[in-house]
Amino acid sequence: MSTFAIGIIGFVLLLLLLFLSMPVGFVLAVVGCAGFAVITGSPAAAFHLVVSVTHDTFSKYDYSVIPLFIFMGQVAFHSGMSKRLFDAAYRWLGRLPGGLGVATVGACAAFGAICGSGPATAATMAAVALPEMKKHKYSLELSAGAVAAGGSLGMLIPPSVVMIVYGFMTEQSPAKLFLAGVLPGLLYVLLFGLYIVWACWRNPALGPAAPVGTFREQLRSLLGVIDPLLLFALVMGGMFCGWFTPIEAAAVGAFGSLVIAATRRRLSWHILWRSLQETVRTSCMVLIIITGAMIFGRFLAVTRLPVTLAGYLAELPLPGWMILAFILAFFVLMGTVVDALALVLMTIPVFLPILQTLNVDLVWFGVMVVTVVQIGVISPPVGVNVYVVCGMMRDLPLQTAFRGCVPFMVVLLLGEAILFLVPQISLWLPNLM
Repeated sequence: MSTFAIGIIGFVLLLLLLFLSMPVGFVLAVVGCAGFAVITGSPAAAFHLVVSVTHDTFSKYDYSVIPLFIFMGQVAFHSGMSKRLFDAAYRWLGRLPGGLGVATVGACAAFGAICGSGPATAATMAAVALPEMKKHKYSLELSAGAVAAGGSLGMLIPPSVVMIVYGFMTEQSPAKLFLAGVLPGLLYVLLFGLYIVWACWRNPALGPAAPVGTFREQLRSLLGVIDPLLLFALVMGGMFCGWFTPIEAAAVGAFGSLVIAATRRRLSWHILWRSLQETVRTSCMVLIIITGAMIFGRFLAVTRLPVTLAGYLAELPLPGWMILAFILAFFVLMGTVVDALALVLMTIPVFLPILQTLNVDLVWFGVMVVTVVQIGVISPPVGVNVYVVCGMMRDLPLQTAFRGCVPFMVVLLLGEAILFLVPQISLWLPNLM
């Protein structure tokens, strides 16, 4: 049997085990190790590969940026920063049709700027926003869709864990990838907000406007936004101006979140311990998935599956933009059944040679990948953000939540088309560096 055929069998086996809901990181490692052993005929070499890759991943200095950004987001969450962001957005946007939904999307975007995780953003804002929307008699479908889709912005708006991992795999600057996600993130905030206002204007029962507060209350609410804005400006501005490397920026952000929590007298030993626990748990999960992906990537390299596939696609009598469209459509379909981070780690080694053959800007493509996997986190059957939202609101039926996400999937596809046709939306800020 040829090595190419073994590579195809390994990839199919990987998908089968993922459909059976086995842990992603371990599936990648086991299939990669077994395939490597079959091709080399040496189980000892395969086990040595597992040991060396695991050691290299968990001891690699560059990966320290992941737990630092996660810790920054955990401290911000446990210190109540998300509640202050939602309150400010509600005071300013609540008077619009569906204003609470618009405020939820805005607060999700702001919290995503200090969190870096889509599910974490969805869980945080679900706990804050869903009770308020329920109290104001908002449609359950609209409420669930706004929180789940708004939470997905945490994957795109920097700092993004998916962007960091993509940058390591493609050898692109995380700072440039972060900047590339800023304008697309704002574009999606605008598109989500316009859809909610339009839907509630057509049918006010979906989301009635909230009572108008005083101008003094609006100004007072801005005090809760100053802290996260300063933190975001310090982290992103420092990288943009060349003051910090991404790792140093993550460390500054983590320290800044502690300072903000202490200044507001919201830092306690209990909050610090909870933040550290969640950081260790999430970081280990991410690093195990990266380790498994690296092992599986070595297996793919030995089979030469990525190079062969790249040569085949490059020879097709199709324009480059159509090949890119097929690749992105593949990400959309796979994102419905595979976790976003695992999908990026599993597929980028396959598609990278193709992208290099087509001379695709890998910073732009990183933004495109993250925006398409956003669709996966709110669509069945995986739809991790939807499961998170339903877990936070026990009386919310799962089918109702998924129905509420359908219009937001359409909006995400519309935004994807805009970013595909106008790459400068993603590349303008990185090109200023």
